[in-house]
Amino acid sequence: MTPSPTDPFGAASERRVAALVGGDPHGLTAGTAAPRTPTPSSAPTRGATVTEDRWSAAFWDTHYATRPQLWSGDANAALVAEAADLPPGRALDVGCGEGGDAVWLAARGWRVDAVDVSPVALERARAAVARAGVTDAVTLTATDLRSDPPAAGVYDLVTAQFLHLPPDVRRPLYAVLADAVEPGGTLLLVLHHPRDLAAGIPRPPEPEMFPDEHELAGALDPDRWEVLVADARPRPVTLPDGSTVTGHDAVVRARRRA
Repeated sequence: MTPSPTDPFGAASERRVAALVGGDPHGLTAGTAAPRTPTPSSAPTRGATVTEDRWSAAFWDTHYATRPQLWSGDANAALVAEAADLPPGRALDVGCGEGGDAVWLAARGWRVDAVDVSPVALERARAAVARAGVTDAVTLTATDLRSDPPAAGVYDLVTAQFLHLPPDVRRPLYAVLADAVEPGGTLLLVLHHPRDLAAGIPRPPEPEMFPDEHELAGALDPDRWEVLVADARPRPVTLPDGSTVTGHDAVVRARRRA
């Protein structure tokens, strides 16, 4: 999920990210508290009310419906940095959104299974894939990986970008994603860093939703995984008042041992 090209790390994007993980699809109350587990909540949208948990198809469809395009269409920077030199194979793009990462991977020879809980997002991804001429290389599937996990040991690359979840959901799901990597393959996890909570960047006040690189890497069994990258990667962030601060992303790249 990449911000707009004219505002790559801007206030509007940061408010949207805060809204997505905070339970407010419009980003109007990004500083307010929100439920700490995926329990049902009511979110206003265009005069209607959607009652659903924050990680459901209904919630995300409602959010995507607020704008004709949420993200830039470009690949996420960490994916470009960490996967550019990987030999192409079969990739799983988790939470593919409007398809920017899937298109980037497919253009480099990858066969991509791109999944998202939102059918609305997938329709946009399908259009992006078609425009890029990589339809034959990308399979798009609407699914909730909490109840429909990927097959084990079949992917050369599993990438999950900004998939913020509460710990009781995140830990088992990330373990399943790790299991989906075949021996010799790569797991790439990227999340907004907990440092952002103290930097004045609009984020929901739910620190448990923001594991750092040490927690992410520490969850990987060292007998099965070689951690190649565990960074708090800095980037500029423009705040709502127009000022700029340094934000960070937690980036973990690991190779599954053969």
